[in-house]
Amino acid sequence: MSSFRESVHNYWVLARFDRPIGTLILLWPALWALWLASDGKPDILVLTVITLGVIVMRAAGCVINDYADRDFDPHVERTKTRPIAAGKIKPKSALIFFVVLCAIAFGLVLLLNTLTIKLSFIGAFLAASYPFMKRYTHLPQAYLGIAFGWAVPMAFAAQMNAIPPVAWVLYLAVTLWALVYDTMYAMVDKDDDLKIGVKSTAILFGNYDRHIMAILQCVILLLLFIVGELKNLGPFYYLSLLIAAGFFVYQQKLIFHREKTACFRAFLNNNWFGLVVFLGLLLDYLVS
Repeated sequence: MSSFRESVHNYWVLARFDRPIGTLILLWPALWALWLASDGKPDILVLTVITLGVIVMRAAGCVINDYADRDFDPHVERTKTRPIAAGKIKPKSALIFFVVLCAIAFGLVLLLNTLTIKLSFIGAFLAASYPFMKRYTHLPQAYLGIAFGWAVPMAFAAQMNAIPPVAWVLYLAVTLWALVYDTMYAMVDKDDDLKIGVKSTAILFGNYDRHIMAILQCVILLLLFIVGELKNLGPFYYLSLLIAAGFFVYQQKLIFHREKTACFRAFLNNNWFGLVVFLGLLLDYLVS
């Protein structure tokens, strides 16, 4: 029995269910999209499927990421204890687990309309291919944004059976947001990545990393402002953007000296950014 519990625990850790921050950061944009697509009244089935789909696909993404990085992770301080790197789960078993998680996610999306089902194939490809990008490009964080942001058009499609222009504006904002927070995450591993030859925007941006992220954060806020204008949102939403801008300023303060622990705290702080924007949308639609 203890062996079974240990095995379950290892798969739980492999899927990062013990670290929900990644799920939350992925979930907030999906919820933004659903509330915008439904004018604050999302269909319960759509809300349930999208939420569960985000949870399952984030887990699948973590599994395939560790499978892809199985030769790198043992050499990185932060990742050397992960189940595959530590030899607790065999790579083949992890791959089977990934397929099972994808099958569960696909089973969920089959409850939705045809457009959303078609979009799910693109989402699955993006999630499966992302982990291998760091071998070929210094922009894997941008590719992560494209993959993570795909929840936005899927949410609009599920709710409206269409993808209006505002969805693509939001998608761009989410893509850039993921690029920023994953660069903060990559700053933690920068030294190890340089040693083993892994590429990242933290390396590509060099000494201009803080400046580039600051510019991108301004663009993100501008795009979210445009979303508000396109949807005729009210004061609660714009107040949430003001508070969210404060979180961006705080993150810049944290990464100023590029200290690893502080950079990781900056990454974690993005959860509050996502939450406050959602609360702005929620309150705006509740009082309108």
